[in-house]
Amino acid sequence: MRSNEDVVREAYRLAEGNVLDGQGFRALFTEDGTFHDVPNSLTFHGDQIPQALTGFAGVFPDVHRELLAVHALGDVVAVELRIQGTHLGGFPTPVGEIRPTGNRIDVPTADLWYLRAGRVTRFACYNAANVLLAQIGATPDFRSAVEAARATTTGD
Repeated sequence: MRSNEDVVREAYRLAEGNVLDGQGFRALFTEDGTFHDVPNSLTFHGDQIPQALTGFAGVFPDVHRELLAVHALGDVVAVELRIQGTHLGGFPTPVGEIRPTGNRIDVPTADLWYLRAGRVTRFACYNAANVLLAQIGATPDFRSAVEAARATTTGD
């Protein structure tokens, strides 16, 4: 049986833009395994898991994950990494799509992988979404947020 670290390293290989094997990635999970995109409050269950890969690769088709540190601690593998790529596809948001900018991203990330009997039961990705958005030119609209809060508190 492969070590937990080997399983996780294989998952990253399958998620690379030049490989992108969603079904192979899914096969590393238990039947009821989950993928949690923590910053975006998204959870993919079972056969939805490949959608997480294809959705991201549709925006950043050359996606690469540079693994900086991998720590296997029993049934948990903790990974520090950087998600890199080029913004070549539309980036979906609740108010519409951010058109491709061609900008490069280099996003600090920490991933936690939970395994049982050599298969992933839960994967939690904690990427710095604010860094990603800034790198593609989508900075926060603080003025609107302040005005909305002011209107709520003053009754305007």
